[in-house]
Amino acid sequence: MDAWISTLDQSLKTLAGIAPMSRPAPQAAAPDEALDEQQRRLSASLMRVNHVGEVCAQALYRAQALRTRDEQLREHLQHAAQEEIDHLAWCADRLRALNDRPSLLNPLWYGGAFAIGTVAGLVGDKVSLGFVIETERQVEAHLASHLERLPDGDHSSRAIVARMKEEEARHAEEARDRGGIELPAPVRGLMRMAAKVMTRTAHHL
Repeated sequence: MDAWISTLDQSLKTLAGIAPMSRPAPQAAAPDEALDEQQRRLSASLMRVNHVGEVCAQALYRAQALRTRDEQLREHLQHAAQEEIDHLAWCADRLRALNDRPSLLNPLWYGGAFAIGTVAGLVGDKVSLGFVIETERQVEAHLASHLERLPDGDHSSRAIVARMKEEEARHAEEARDRGGIELPAPVRGLMRMAAKVMTRTAHHL
């Protein structure tokens, strides 16, 4: 019951946008340059997509932590979730600085990711960790593409995305080291399709 209450509390904080960060956002090496309206909108759209990814990561990790019976794995998943809270807060702060907002569909994205994490956790820890590996692999690829698309003068967004990319890659490696298995190709394909729908929608909504 305590675990469910804690998870509900974290879920509400995530969706309300009040989850506190434990680390300050990465600082850019150079001051931001002035962005025109088209550049601002592009940066905001990409950071909104990144914010949605972190909302989903919170749901996935929290659901998996609830379902595992391995206390060490639960602690690992909760630690990873805390790092993802930092990512979530960094993206939210950057969206505010860009005079924009998070996705209006965040409750939908959270609910879907929580359901996936619950199913994965029920199947078993190795499959659950396999979902972490594939999810983080796809997120890392998205972040790499965003680094190519972000305006050169938006140094703050680029610094945040670069740090997130490094930490998502580490999360995938840690899940692999803990015994995560490679998911079947059809499952990976479905995950990519779902991610494509999510990112395209969140780009605007």
